[in-house]
This record gives sequence, structure tokens and C-alpha cells, in this order.
Amino acid sequence: MFRSRTRRLAVLASVAVALVAVVLTGVGFASSPLNPTPVASANPKTPGFSQPTILSPELQQVIWAQGSMSAENPTLDPRVKSYGYDADGTFLPLPGAVAPFEATKTEPDKNTYLVVRGIKGADPSYDYGTHFLFQGHETGAPGYITRINLDADGAHRVTILATKEAGPAGANTGADLPNIDGSTWDPWAKRLLFTAETGTNGGVWQATLDYPSKVVDLQAFLGRGSYEGIQNDNRGNLYIAEDIGGASGTGANAKAKRPNSYLYRFLPVDAEDLTKGGKLQALQVSTTGPGAHPITWGVGLTPDQVINTPDFVGLHTYGKSFPTKWITISTTTAASTLPGPDANALAQAAGATPFKRPENGQFRPGSKFTEFYFDETGDTNNQTSAAASGGFGAIMKLTQSPKTDDGSLSLLYNAPDQVRSGFDNVAFFSDNKVAFVEDAGDTLHTQRNGFDSAYLLDVNVDYSNPANQPVRFLAQGRDASATIDSGLSGTTGFKNEGDNEITGIHVSDGDPSKDGILGAKSPAPFEGGRWRVFYTQQHGDNVTYELVRSNFRND
Repeated sequence: MFRSRTRRLAVLASVAVALVAVVLTGVGFASSPLNPTPVASANPKTPGFSQPTILSPELQQVIWAQGSMSAENPTLDPRVKSYGYDADGTFLPLPGAVAPFEATKTEPDKNTYLVVRGIKGADPSYDYGTHFLFQGHETGAPGYITRINLDADGAHRVTILATKEAGPAGANTGADLPNIDGSTWDPWAKRLLFTAETGTNGGVWQATLDYPSKVVDLQAFLGRGSYEGIQNDNRGNLYIAEDIGGASGTGANAKAKRPNSYLYRFLPVDAEDLTKGGKLQALQVSTTGPGAHPITWGVGLTPDQVINTPDFVGLHTYGKSFPTKWITISTTTAASTLPGPDANALAQAAGATPFKRPENGQFRPGSKFTEFYFDETGDTNNQTSAAASGGFGAIMKLTQSPKTDDGSLSLLYNAPDQVRSGFDNVAFFSDNKVAFVEDAGDTLHTQRNGFDSAYLLDVNVDYSNPANQPVRFLAQGRDASATIDSGLSGTTGFKNEGDNEITGIHVSDGDPSKDGILGAKSPAPFEGGRWRVFYTQQHGDNVTYELVRSNFRND
């Protein structure tokens, strides 16, 4: 009797669980972070009002650092004392404040996650653990490099690694660092690589992991350019995306900009020592069929004559494929000296193909480094006349062999309007799912009445079908600090940006070996293992978050 009743109770319990599962499935609880419930819309921009960030219900976020968090070593450089603000003012404007109103907000931009042992900091007696997140800072003076110590207490959470290049007297004694944007870990060179998107003064800097970090300018070897995204392939080559806007058109094209940025590849002589030089190449895309020719900057043509040409419209047409070739624009050696070759000028002269600000790119996991996805940010203006040629942004797929110069280029997604526009940072969440986040800018936020969003795309989906659109999994809000800054925008002497920006989206298991470079492994975030997901809500409070699975979702 007891056993029979027990069995009946077990059956009833299992039926109840099944019914609950059905009900939960019906309201979306069967979703997961890799198949998230879409966030319906972007947060609206309302003057004087802050907005909370909205995440898909399968996700929540954890704060690891924010701009006002004091660094453990504020004496390294008196100009920098906290994670995301310079030491040149208060963190918020005080009543009656005049220029400069508040401290410069330094924008911790990209994130690079590493799991390494034996890392030291400013306190020689402290155990900093093994999990670290590195950033370069994009605005302020000087530029600088920080490390979030993910295993540390509050007093040791943030370490300023460097504000200067290594000089004759040692680390942090040379020239000030530039404003830094991109970052990655190069396991061949065993260096962090940081980029500066500062026009002909930009380039790549390498930094050691120790404290204080020894930072070396690599412009003599990798060239000068408005470099942003940077990524290794499995042969130790480096792929670099350039972000520099072109001249605006006139008349109907007044809000559209000429494609002016290039995609680069650097083939080092010795992958373990980038200061030995190598070949700097730029990507050239050609048309097909009768009269096939390279798609170029158009020397002698005005922006109006280039912006909406059949060549650039064709690049942004679904179903088309274009042959590509890496063309060598410069060769450097260990004897090369500063200032280094002007990459943008050389790419233009060599007939490479310009894009509308291809800020970031990554290799697709599982593709054996034969598929490289990169974005174009576009014109960041909803009045653009160049929607058909990438004016609202696009996502491209470069197919190639790392062993050759030849490949092909095709379109994954061309943003049709301002709703999804201004793509910037990228991270693969799985072999097929890739996240792109917006940096639309204050102007477009106002025009479309919507802040930035983060989207998940499936590389196997046909986005030529208007019914298929990227899935919004994060609608960026605006913190109170950024709301105040937005209100001060345009005030004489005010120097900070307004609305918050999504940046530094990063998925990694922290493996510092050659087998751990992005694209080498199939990512497995949100499964309770080693893979982690980070991003930074830049501007305002400058908060760096980790995205985690919602602990109340039992799918």
C-alpha cells in the first residue's frame, strides 16, 4: 500500500512538473541566454530623465568596477587616481560649477579577460588571485591601462598598470600613453596589445602583464592608423580594423560620409617578437563579371561621386560574393624607426577597399580561422542617404585561408534604418551566435529617440528576409551621471560625452595559451563553467559589468 501510494505520488509529481514546464514554455521560460527573449525596444531618450538598462529575462548583470572606484595605487601618476575618472575635478558638477564642471571621464573601452598565476600589484604582500580583466582608456590625459582584479577585495580591485611608455629609467617613465581603444592578448608575443584610433598618430602599443607594465610603441613596425579592433589568427598574424570617418557629401548626401577606413593584416617576421617587423597588408575587394575591377577610394572623385556608387551598393547587397586579396602596403624590419608607415595613405594609394568605419571583428569559432566577421559603424545619422551602401551600418563576412592572400567577402546584415545602427564591438557567444553592440552616438540617440542596444545574430540566418532581424538582448539605459552630462552637452568648457555607450563586449574563458585565442574554441558562456561575458557601460558612471544567467530561470 505504501509503495503504491508512493508511486502514485511520484507520477502525479512528474505530471505536475511536466504541466509547469508546458506553462513556462508558453510564456517564454524555455528560452536561454543563447536563445534570449527579445527586449521589445530601445530605451527612449528623454531630456532630464535617466533610464534603467533592460536585459532579456534570461540574463542579469554584476558590477565589477565603476569610474569612481579608487585605484589601489593612486600615486603611480597624480593625474589618475580612480578607475574611470581623471583627477582633474569632481565626479559630478557641484552647484554653481564652471568649466571644467567635473572630472574627465576616461572611458574604459575594450575588455580582455585572462586567467593567469603569479600576477603582482602595488601591494607586494597581497594575493591578487588568478582572474583579471584588462582595459585601455580612450579619453583624458594621459591615456592609461587598468586591471580589474576579479578575485580581490575592494581596496585592491583596480590597479593602474601604466600611464606612460617604458623609458630609459624603466616602466612608466617614458612618453604619455595615447588614448587607447582596442585590446587583445597575443600569446605568441606574450603581450597585451592596445590600439589608439587617433588618426595618423594612432597605432598599436604592447604591454607586459607585470606591475608596473612595460609599454612599447609598435608604430614603427605595425604602422600608423586610426586602429581599433585587433585580433590574432592561429598563425600569430594580426587583423586590425580602422575607424576613421570620411568627408561628408553635399546636397542629398549631406549626412552621408565617404568610406575612408581599411581592414589590415600584419604578418610578423617573428610572431614572438613584433619589434622585428613584418608585412603590413590591406584588404582589396574586387567586383565580378565583365569589367571586374578593385573597389577603391576613388582618387580624383568627390564624396558625392563615391558614396552611392554601384560598387559600394553592391558590397551591401544580400546574396553577392566578391573576391578579395590581401595586398602588401609596407614591409618593416627590426631596424625600422618612428614615426612608422602611414597605413591609411598607403592603403589608399595601393588600391585597397575602404569601408564605413569597420571598428571591430572576430573569427568565427569552429571555422579554423577561415571566417572573419566585422562590422561597419556607418554614418551614425538617421538622415543618411546611404542606407543601401552601409549608411546605417553593416556586418560583413570575410572567408579566407590564413595561409593565402585570397578570399571572398559577403554581407551578413545591412541595417535598413536607424533602429539598429552604429554597430561597434563584437563577441561570439557560440559557434553560430554572435553579438554586435551599438555605439550610435548622442546625435542618433536624439534623432531616433532611442539609446544603444546589444543584438544577437545567427550567422546561418538569411537576413535578406525582412522578417529575420537581430535579437535585442540588452537595451542600454542612461545613468543619472550621463543624464546630467547630456544636459550640459554644448556648454562652453564642458568636455565629457553625454549618453551611455555599450562597449567592450567580451566572451572568453581566459586561456592565455595559443589555443585560447578568440576563435580557437567553441564558447560556452552561462553554463557555470570557465567562460565569462563582460561589457562596459561607458560614459556617465563608467561601469564594467559581467553578464550572467538569471539565477531564477531554471531552463
